[in-house]
Formats: sequence, structure tokens, C-alpha cells
Amino acid sequence: MKAVIFWPVLLVLVILDVLTKTLAVTLLAPSGVPREVLGESVRFALVYNPGAAFGLYLGQYSRWIFMVLSAVALVILWRLYRQTKSADTPRTVAITLVVAGAVGNLIDRIRTDLGVVDFIDIGFGTHRWPTFNIADMAVSGGAFLLAWVLWNEDKRAAALAEASAANRTAPLTMPITSAGSGMGSVHNRDAGDQS
Repeated sequence: MKAVIFWPVLLVLVILDVLTKTLAVTLLAPSGVPREVLGESVRFALVYNPGAAFGLYLGQYSRWIFMVLSAVALVILWRLYRQTKSADTPRTVAITLVVAGAVGNLIDRIRTDLGVVDFIDIGFGTHRWPTFNIADMAVSGGAFLLAWVLWNEDKRAAALAEASAANRTAPLTMPITSAGSGMGSVHNRDAGDQS
């Protein structure tokens, strides 16, 4: 079941990300000039981000550092995916979103040294969110969903461990039965014989 979700969603998101970035480069040049889509609140503006999300930049080697970090993250995510149960749809969706976003932005890093293409600009007046793209939305949404899924898994594991510990430390008790049946009757008869 998880492959039915993972591969199609991954493919659709990566294609959508690459296509929208290609359109942004073609239609929004020159860089940095905003074009209103829904007034001032939603605009498209071509921006090349040489760093990571929200403008994190690590100097002239940022491109290579983030390529390596992306590759390492993809290996970790692949291992998480392989450990995911087939019926665990929320976890599968979360991992798929993060992988799709990481692949989309990694393609940009490989393709050009200008940086990742960002073009979605939202905000009100001078209060703007950092410019982003489809891959960024996938990574952010997937990361929040994955955090929620893993947090709930930890809660369930803690509850099971607590219940298991309570069962191990509970004193063993014999059920009390009415006279004339079972062990209770033997005990009662023996007690009666002693008097």
C-alpha cells in the first residue's frame, strides 16, 4: 500500500516543482521584480536562493554543503520509509512529502550554481514571508506531519511500556470462588477439617 502512495505522489510533486520553477525562470525574469497575483498578499517574484530555507546561507560552499546534507537526509528518509508499515498512511505521506521537496530542491542545486529557484511571495505590505517554492511547501508540510506522526508513535510506545510495566509488577492473586466449586472449596473444606 505504501508504494501506491509514495511513488505517484513523489513523481507528481517533483514534476510540479520542476515545471513551476522552469516557468518562474522563463516568465518572471528579471529576478526580484514582484508580480501581483492576489493583490499585495500573493505575488510571484523570481529569487535565487543559494542557501537553504528562509535564507540560511553558509558561504561560498553552501551549494555543496546543502547538496551533501540533502543526500544524507534522503538516505535517512529512505530508511524511515522502508521501516514504515504498509498500512501507516500518515507516516508514508509525511515521508513522501519531505522526500519530494528534498529531491525538487536538490535538482536545482545540481542544475545551477545560482541557487534554488523561489518564486512564491506572500504577506501584507512590508510584512512578507520568505519567498518559497512547491518543494519548500512539501518539505515543510511533510516535516510537520512527520513530527506529529513520530510524536504520536512515542506516546503510544510510552503508554504500552507503562501498561506492560504495570502488568509485570501487579501481585498475582487467586480468584475467590464460592464454596463447593474450584480451589476455594478445597481450601474451605481443608479449613473445616482442621477445626
